[in-house]
Amino acid sequence: MSHEMHHFSMGMWVFFLAYATSVVGSFVGLSCARQALIAPTGRGHRRWMAMAALSVGGVAVWLMHFIGMMGFDVPGTAVRYALGPTVFSVALSVAATWFGLWLVSSRAAWVNRVPSLVRLFVGGVGMGLAVSLMHYRGMWAIRIQGSLEHDTAFVVASVAIGVVAATVALWLAQAADRWTLRVPAALLMGCAVVALHYTGMAGVRVQVDPTVPLPAGQTVTALLFPSFVLGIVVLTVPIAALLLAPSRRDLALEQEFARWTTDDDGTDSSRTVPARS
Repeated sequence: MSHEMHHFSMGMWVFFLAYATSVVGSFVGLSCARQALIAPTGRGHRRWMAMAALSVGGVAVWLMHFIGMMGFDVPGTAVRYALGPTVFSVALSVAATWFGLWLVSSRAAWVNRVPSLVRLFVGGVGMGLAVSLMHYRGMWAIRIQGSLEHDTAFVVASVAIGVVAATVALWLAQAADRWTLRVPAALLMGCAVVALHYTGMAGVRVQVDPTVPLPAGQTVTALLFPSFVLGIVVLTVPIAALLLAPSRRDLALEQEFARWTTDDDGTDSSRTVPARS
């Protein structure tokens, strides 16, 4: 029989904090992804893409997962986390997010020859599967006095939620060109990420065995404190970059000024040397 366990042992405030973290990370990530689409240079495009992947994959998905795990408790045993699988799970989440965003917004000619709907589908499926794998990789890092298993039906449901959520997120990264659209988009993404997490957690089954040695590893709070500090730093950089970034109107004015200062023959009129008399 499955042993008793709790998902909100510290109170419902953990749930709301996890959701708020996912929403903020999603909003910042969507904003960075939008800037990547209008970036005038390849270097700027890659920089915005990296910040979007860190914001969504590192904060909205991974950090939300471990905030939610603060409420996970199994009476009768300590709960610990192995450091290696935990670090691997955050790397997987960020890499999966970057891949999905790159696939739908890449400027490479061979990628653009693929229809946009196909790229959206492939990116959404790949990103959703990888994010789901991140969740279960993070769960695999759990150590208790006993064993932990997952109900197959809940695993399938959580993966389906992850694929749909990832596909919608990639579509929103292209479509949400105004902040008024990104706010509801981030709220929706936060709901999807939280739904994936708690759907997977609903299928967890544990067996406690007092004869098993005490588990070794880190407590969730020991992992979460540096992760939360790092998450704040990760969000501070793109937020500052977004505040300093030129708007689409500013870019259009710059392009118009460049055309105005260029002669029809391609020479720069601002550099024309007046003829001597």
